[in-house]
Amino acid sequence: MSAVGLHFPRDFLFGAATASYQVEGAWNEDGKGENIWDRFVHEDSGRIKDHQNGDVAADSYHQYKKDVQALVEMGVDFYRFSVSWSRVLPTGVISSINQKGLEYYSSLVDELLANNIKPMVTIFHWDLPQPLQELGGWTNPILADYFMDYAKVLFDSLGDRVKLWLTFNEPLHVVRSIADWTHLAPGINLHTQGGDYLAVHTILKAHAQVYHLYDKNYRPSQRGRLGIALHSHWYEPKTECEADFRAVHQALQFDLGTFAHPILSDKGDLPPLVQGIVERNSKAEGRARSRCPTLDPSWVKRIKGTTDFLGLNHYSTRLVSLKEDIDPKSDWGVSVDIDPNWPAAITSHVKVVPWGLRRMLQYVKKEFGNPEVIITENGYADNGQLNDAGRCNFYKSYLAELLKAIHWDGCNVTGYCAWSLLDNFEWSKGYTERYGLYHVDYNHEDRPRTAKDSARMFRKIISTRTLD
Repeated sequence: MSAVGLHFPRDFLFGAATASYQVEGAWNEDGKGENIWDRFVHEDSGRIKDHQNGDVAADSYHQYKKDVQALVEMGVDFYRFSVSWSRVLPTGVISSINQKGLEYYSSLVDELLANNIKPMVTIFHWDLPQPLQELGGWTNPILADYFMDYAKVLFDSLGDRVKLWLTFNEPLHVVRSIADWTHLAPGINLHTQGGDYLAVHTILKAHAQVYHLYDKNYRPSQRGRLGIALHSHWYEPKTECEADFRAVHQALQFDLGTFAHPILSDKGDLPPLVQGIVERNSKAEGRARSRCPTLDPSWVKRIKGTTDFLGLNHYSTRLVSLKEDIDPKSDWGVSVDIDPNWPAAITSHVKVVPWGLRRMLQYVKKEFGNPEVIITENGYADNGQLNDAGRCNFYKSYLAELLKAIHWDGCNVTGYCAWSLLDNFEWSKGYTERYGLYHVDYNHEDRPRTAKDSARMFRKIISTRTLD
């Protein structure tokens, strides 16, 4: 059925997003410390598809006013950006606060507000200070305290003007970057040692501590809201057999549920299915105990309910079936595939499956009691062309499904954030994949920005509140 005639609610928010390492550049300027992505790309450029890095990137550190003008041209309601922990705390701890780093983010916030654009600040988007990685990174529980110290600095410096916060972006990807994904910094494999589940616990505790800190000490005066941005594919059974339907449930419990269940469910804690599978696999591996340690009941209680809204990053859909054998690299226990008939973006991993977004939102509503959701990432990669018809079609088709979810399914979705404002450094893909609504000319030292057709289309959607 068509979404023709459906309108976005009057108070629905539209935005665009970036992340610090992907756009800022100025990697060693004005007192910024080294982070894990600086180390990752400098140690071995071969880790990146085009051997490039984010040393300069889109140069947003120097050209943030151009970014804000691009946002003004599109007429967005908010801008989601992340703070570089190393730019604010070069060693990762509060004994050395870099005032120039804070001044940069303060100036960006002021520029946004002067143009009637709400800032949405992501406190952590993957770029951990390298000195903290050398302490063990997120496997070390002390990072929960260090993260709270860092967040306090931001609340003290920016909280009088920032009213929308996200603690973490896609924490499951952070976990996998130290467990089985060598293409993301720091690129180590600690799955065998149970490092992934130690990191899950630390991140959950860090998020909860920051939520309670804000709720108790800052919310009464600053009156902001704080959430977390989780990523998940939608999953469909590869065949009609009963086992593949179980695979869908299993994949969703691992992908979304690892962090959503402890925070959003009535019972809290990691999903029982996840805990049971990891315990079973650990026993089969001859271990004395599960690689997923038990979360203390006091922490289960402290973590539960610690979000004002759910940020949901969604791009695509996968087909799944159950695996018979234990995978030494993953506990998920599912085989993942795609339907060859699904249209593809230029990239290999983003397949255009707009109905998957609606089903994802239906699932969140049913599983977690219809919490408020803001789509914090959704986007399409190509080669950076200005006439980006593929991206235009992607956004229109996904937004149509979003409208159906709001109007026909009663899903509590209050905002949508396109990834990304700019063509940026796309992690291990370097600059070979371009997600931007604005083209960035990386062959020019000034990094000029140029609106693509999708930026103009986005402006029309925002101004009319409809896709017609």
